Order: sequence, then structure tokens, then C-alpha cells
Amino acid sequence: MALTYQQLLVAVPLILRAGNVPSIVGEAGLGKSALVEEVAKKMDAKLYTTVVSLSEKGDLAIPVPPLTSDSFVETKNYGRLANVQFGYSETLVSIVRYAEENPNREIIWFLDEFNRGPQSVQSELMNLVLQRQINSLRLPETVKIVIAENPDNTMEGFENSEYAVSTGDAAIKDRTVRLVMASSTNEWLEWAKKPRGQDKRSQINPLVIEYLTQYPSRLVQPHQFGSDLTPTPRAWERVSRNLDQLQKLPGKVQAQLAPDLFSGDLGTEIGVSFAKFVQAHGVRLKVSDMINLNQAGLETDFQQLEEADKLSLLREWVRKYPETLAQNSGAANFSSYLTGISPDGQYSLIQQVGEDDELLNKMYNTAKEDPAGAVAELYETGAQIATYGDRGE
Repeated sequence: MALTYQQLLVAVPLILRAGNVPSIVGEAGLGKSALVEEVAKKMDAKLYTTVVSLSEKGDLAIPVPPLTSDSFVETKNYGRLANVQFGYSETLVSIVRYAEENPNREIIWFLDEFNRGPQSVQSELMNLVLQRQINSLRLPETVKIVIAENPDNTMEGFENSEYAVSTGDAAIKDRTVRLVMASSTNEWLEWAKKPRGQDKRSQINPLVIEYLTQYPSRLVQPHQFGSDLTPTPRAWERVSRNLDQLQKLPGKVQAQLAPDLFSGDLGTEIGVSFAKFVQAHGVRLKVSDMINLNQAGLETDFQQLEEADKLSLLREWVRKYPETLAQNSGAANFSSYLTGISPDGQYSLIQQVGEDDELLNKMYNTAKEDPAGAVAELYETGAQIATYGDRGE
């Protein structure tokens, strides 16, 4: 069970107004912080954020010595004692002051990366979450607390999680409402296409939008053993900004830098794939051009394409121009492209050719008339590829 970004925009305010504490759990980079910012805007609430993973013990309330003689306590038997007071963090002081100055406006205190902080810091925060109090300081009623966490392997549905987090305390789990955040490529793409600023450009580079429209499952991929970099919405935003700058450079330099730049955010597999996609952009291959043997450089452009795009072009060739495969010039050129796709792609394509009885007869007759020609060679190659399925290759 999980909720998308848009669904959480409804669920989080609902829980806050019910007087409860939502705990938003999700993979890194999904947009938990951006979600809370938008929730605050929708609720017209003042937002304060504490990144718990960057906090140290004592950051919230630090014992300080007495500042005046009135701070000492005289006892009958134990001498003169210092009544130690507490100095509170700037965030807590700011929250209390703002609440006093704006008694009718709600405040959201966002405790980000809650379970990535030291256990000692989480313990300090425990009273704030559970009792809304730390030492003598009570949180104003207008203050609403929101927690964000990365999954740990004790959470249902995240048994294989490998985040370096502290296991959640049972008391926290019992007093917060866990909301698991899921990614939605459609929602993200809808946001990505919205104009930004005065130039009306989309939030995200159009090539990123086009790529993720074709491969929606690549917006987010969970961390796997042996892979420390994987795609996330946040990573794709960085890729988009880097791509904006990369496109200002000469094409040759772009080709040299792109694989490493993108892999540094997305991991090698997706990074290299996206780099190829970017390099191929603008090279809109047409089957009618591919049929022409004199079109220099098309094979290089073809090799830069994704496997699915290569297969799509060759399928279109077989569908629209089948007669060219029964001609030596067309068969020779088709064969050169055929070798550039995977064995599975070759098998699928030859199956399509085999479904056209008229084409097969024409190829057979041409091969019989010219046994040394390109048609005969393609016919024989096709027969060999067709046996892949029989051999289980």
C-alpha cells in the first residue's frame, strides 16, 4: 500500500487536522521535502524544517549555567546549588515567538530524515513528538509536526532495504501515522511539463521528459546490492540541469562528457542509456533513407539508438517496403542493420518476415536465380535465425 505525491497532498493535511503526526516513509529522492513544502503552502502554514540527520545531541536544549545571583538555590544541608536552566535551539525559539505573534496561523515543524539521526537525537525529539514538550517548554497548539523517514528493514514492505538508518522506536510507530510514498511517473511528467519562470520553459529538459515518457519505469529504481547510484526524481532533476548546460557545448564534447555526467546521477546502466538517447536525438532516421545504400553515416546513427527504436525501424521496413528484401541492393543494406540488433530482436524480426508468404516466395525465387547474391545470403541468415527458438537461444 502506498500513496502518490498528489494523494499525499490530501492525506497529510487530513492527518494534521485530526491532531495526529504523519510519518512519510519513502526512498531517497522521491520528493518528501517538496511535498511538505507544498502542504504548508496549501494550508497557509508557516514551515520550519529541522534535518535530524545533521543534528547532534543537545542541539534542541542545552544546559546553561545561571546568569544572575537569583539563579542560585540555598539549601539547609547541601549548600548553595545552581538552578541550571536550558537554552533552546534557534528553531524552537523562532517557532514559539512566531506562534505568539501569529496566534491564528498554523505552523508545520518538519523533522526531515528523522531515522537517519543519531539515537540520542531521536530520544531528545521523542518528548516533542509524543508529549509536545521538552523540559519546561511546551509546543503551542498551532504547531503541527510532520516526520519524514527513509525505510528500514523492519518496516512492512521494505524487508530488503539497505539504508543506514536507526530502527524506529515502537513508541514513535504507535503514535504516528505511517504514509508510504510511491512514485508516479505520470504525475511527475505532468509537473515536469509545467512552465517555469518568464521564459515559459518546462520545469525539466524536454529530452528527459521524452526519455521517461518512453521508459516510465526508469524514473525510480530501488537500490540494489552492488549499485550505489540509481535513478530518482531528484536525480533526474540534476540530470536535467546538467543537460541544459551540456547542450551549450559543441556536439563532440557533448558526446565525450554525457555518459559520465549522467551515470554520476543515474548509475552506469541508465546513465549510458540516456546518453545514447541524447546523442541520437535530432537524428531522426527514416526507413526510406536507410534503404538507400549511399546514405553515409546512417549505420552509425542507427547504432546509437535504443534496441526498441532499432527494432521499430526495421519492423517498419518489413511492413512498408517488403519488396526491397527481394532485391540484392535492399537485402544487402537490410542485413547490415540486422546485425546491429540483439539475437532476440533478430528472431522477432525474422518471424515477421516469415509471416509474409508473398515476400518469402519472392526472396526464394531471387535467391534461386542468384545463389551468390545478397538476397540468397539474407534468406539463409533468416533460416538460421529462425532456429534460435528451436534451440532455446
